[in-house]
Amino acid sequence: MTRRIGLFGLLGSGNLGNDGSLDAVLGFLEERHPDAVVDFMCMGAEKVRECYGLPAIPLQWYYAKERSGATTIPLKVLGKGIDAVRTARWVARHDVVIVPGMGVLEASLPLRAWGFPYALLLLCASGRLFRTKVALVTVGSNLIKKRLTRLVFTTAARLAHYRSYRDAFSKDSLRRMGVDTSRDEVYPDLVFALPAPDHPAAAPGSVGVGVMAYYGGNDDRGRAGEIHSRYVNTLKRFVRWLVDEGRSVRLFVGDQVDQEVLQEIMADVRAHRPDLAPSRVTAPRVSSLDDLMREMAAVDTVVATRYHNVLCALKLGKPTLSLGYARKNEVLMAGLGLAEFCQPADALDFSLLVKQFTELERQREKLVRAMAERNEATARELHRQFDVLSEVISLH
Repeated sequence: MTRRIGLFGLLGSGNLGNDGSLDAVLGFLEERHPDAVVDFMCMGAEKVRECYGLPAIPLQWYYAKERSGATTIPLKVLGKGIDAVRTARWVARHDVVIVPGMGVLEASLPLRAWGFPYALLLLCASGRLFRTKVALVTVGSNLIKKRLTRLVFTTAARLAHYRSYRDAFSKDSLRRMGVDTSRDEVYPDLVFALPAPDHPAAAPGSVGVGVMAYYGGNDDRGRAGEIHSRYVNTLKRFVRWLVDEGRSVRLFVGDQVDQEVLQEIMADVRAHRPDLAPSRVTAPRVSSLDDLMREMAAVDTVVATRYHNVLCALKLGKPTLSLGYARKNEVLMAGLGLAEFCQPADALDFSLLVKQFTELERQREKLVRAMAERNEATARELHRQFDVLSEVISLH
């Protein structure tokens, strides 16, 4: 029997990690459910149609119309009602809707309850109404302080047919917010299921630095400018230190919104080291997680902020230093044996950064062996996740 499967979320919107999770699920569907009819309801519908050649509609009516000049508050309110109808009609056409990975139950970055949390609630409520299975597959969660956002997310989670998490911290966070997670399971992040690209040997001593347009978390709006300035200035200083130590540096992003920070760091190193050869600090253009991994494979060591920049480095077996913006970074690093190589992005310390980087490289051989063993176990765990997801899809 042909199954009608929908894919839902912040897909095609420029976040490489989100799209990497999508690629992993599409690979799974192609291998195990090749006859399934697949379409999308997502943030970047136009890009998804272009990249995958599959039907896609926008996640939110208002933002789909914004380019025509519709920017008033009344239209936003109207859009919420229209989205309720649009989402219900879309969900009703499917047997299963999959939310592929991502931090869909997180508020670690600035987030409004009536943005994506509301969209997720509409999805899960529509699934219950029309008996469409909604599967939240290896998603991320954290403890949410803002009451309305917390209520919307926990209600959505309770209404989902199936839930699994990318780490134990996510599962426990949802439990602590009042959701019964006793039947839910934990599996590795879906991006670990993507094939590692073929690549030549890394340039000795080269360093990848993953940057982010970071302004603090959901509770830091009042000091966002201060946090951003400290973060960027510390990275500028660190990149200058690396080149002074004779290193070559590649700068990476994880979302298109990070390009401004990347360019600011590039301009800073050119201004302070005008005689530096252009090849010593480069910023390769990447448009997918596969592109990112190919470029990251060419460096010896990685220092990064975005979760999926860190994840890709670990998947490739690169000694990695995480400048994390959420607990998920620390959990991921600990799982691969690098718990001591973390710093919070909102309070970067340059001296500690240099010390950690030096120690990271000193322990290179031991860390690489440990990561290789863990990556093998991760592949086995994800195979089991896909077995379970197949059962969800196949059962009536």
